[in-house]
Amino acid sequence: MRVLIIDPDSARATLVAEGLAGVAPLEVRQATVFDEAEAAAFAPDVVVVAAESPDRDVIESLREAGVGELRPVVMFVDRSEPGRAEEAVRAGVAAYVVNGLAPARVRSILEVAMSRFRLMRQLRDDLDKAKSDLASRRTIERAKALLMKERGLEEEAAYRLLRKLSMDSGRPLAAIAADFLAFAGLLRGEGA
Repeated sequence: MRVLIIDPDSARATLVAEGLAGVAPLEVRQATVFDEAEAAAFAPDVVVVAAESPDRDVIESLREAGVGELRPVVMFVDRSEPGRAEEAVRAGVAAYVVNGLAPARVRSILEVAMSRFRLMRQLRDDLDKAKSDLASRRTIERAKALLMKERGLEEEAAYRLLRKLSMDSGRPLAAIAADFLAFAGLLRGEGA
């Protein structure tokens, strides 16, 4: 496991590293501030941000860098202000632990954060796929409706025609339907 610890306090960073004792293989790097290029070069499995109290700049830099989209981020903070945990989660932080940095807890917290990150990534991927599939179906339905109206076809016949065009061209059905709708729009003068 590769762990990047972001903490200006080396004693607190050492507590995190101690909590990972026994994890093999393990490579730990510590930095006082988050550097996007260094993080990309190291390619950690998890980023641990430890701080006395996270300020908006730290959270905003995580959001801008998109760290939480690429890998799990765990924040250990000594104290927190109202609303700061929500800001952190919105920035992609998988675990936000207040006043709970103890070496005995570090490993389990990181494991849960990494599992949660993988689950959330899978949910986002599934949602994106579902949205894409829904958009494709809508496009196909619109193309079928236009074929039914313009050529007087039954729904099944309109679908078969689109499917045949898809198979003949080796392109996805939704792409064929989108092209058909675009061409029909051009013929009606909508695209000019």
